[in-house]
Amino acid sequence: MPSIMITGATGSFGKRFISRCLRESRFDRIVIFSRDELKQYNLRQEFEDSQRLRWFIGDVRDRDRLEMAMYGVDSVVHAAALKQVDTAEYNPMEFVKTNVLGSQNVIEAAIRCGVKKVIALSTDKASSPINLYGATKLTADKLFIAGNAYGRPRNTIFSVVRYGNVVNSRGSVVPHFKLLKSHGKKLTITDERMTRFWLNLDRAIDLVNLAHEKMFGGELFVPKIPSVKITDVARAIDPDGSFEIVGIRPGEKLHEEMISREEGRRALEASDHYIILPTESGNFEKSVDYFPAESGFRFSSDTNKQWLSIDEIKKTLN
Repeated sequence: MPSIMITGATGSFGKRFISRCLRESRFDRIVIFSRDELKQYNLRQEFEDSQRLRWFIGDVRDRDRLEMAMYGVDSVVHAAALKQVDTAEYNPMEFVKTNVLGSQNVIEAAIRCGVKKVIALSTDKASSPINLYGATKLTADKLFIAGNAYGRPRNTIFSVVRYGNVVNSRGSVVPHFKLLKSHGKKLTITDERMTRFWLNLDRAIDLVNLAHEKMFGGELFVPKIPSVKITDVARAIDPDGSFEIVGIRPGEKLHEEMISREEGRRALEASDHYIILPTESGNFEKSVDYFPAESGFRFSSDTNKQWLSIDEIKKTLN
């Protein structure tokens, strides 16, 4: 069976992805690559030191260490990133080193090691970015797509999966609201008009698996997911409480966007996801499952056709 490596593997996505890989027995060797020694130790206990797992302490800023970890690996999922929007505004150089230069290191290491498939995880904030974090992720997306020009002659292909904030992941609004409620405090909302996409971890992993199966190199995969009003999320978590409007933070969007109008011109639609084709899309073998998105298409949380009610939000939180 093939092998796979996950960068940033001790994060919310990585832990669930590893669990799925072990349960489904799709890979006989799973390489864990992250810089946090304690999180790796805790994860080893959680997975009972499975012999299918290999543990590498390392940083994506270090290409030599990446190459050592990638030796003999068939596929890579690149999940490592610095992600806090407000932290990025104060520490831009650090975000560039990890999100941009680290991505370049992953690309170069994968090509040098003969990895067959590389999938990078992106974010809604990379679409029409207004903050430093989003700008670094857009740059990373373009690096991975362009990486096909260098990797394809050596049988290494790159694609990107883009999705929004994951429900209950670290740093998302749900744990924040739950913490405020547990302390008897009002829930703080930046703007009551705000909307967000709603995605759970298993759906994110499904999309990564689909991309791994279908990718030809250069595509950007986006899931079809519902939207929620942030006020509805607050009422689902604390029905009897009140909330306080505190104002939009620096770099924060009122609505999330996953496909801009410009990208929509290159978008193909399937039953449960979209694909944004690269500018040069000659290598993409379009399946009968895909058809062009409608003229003027844009995928944004405020104009989405699918919405969750407060009761539906409650069910996803249980």
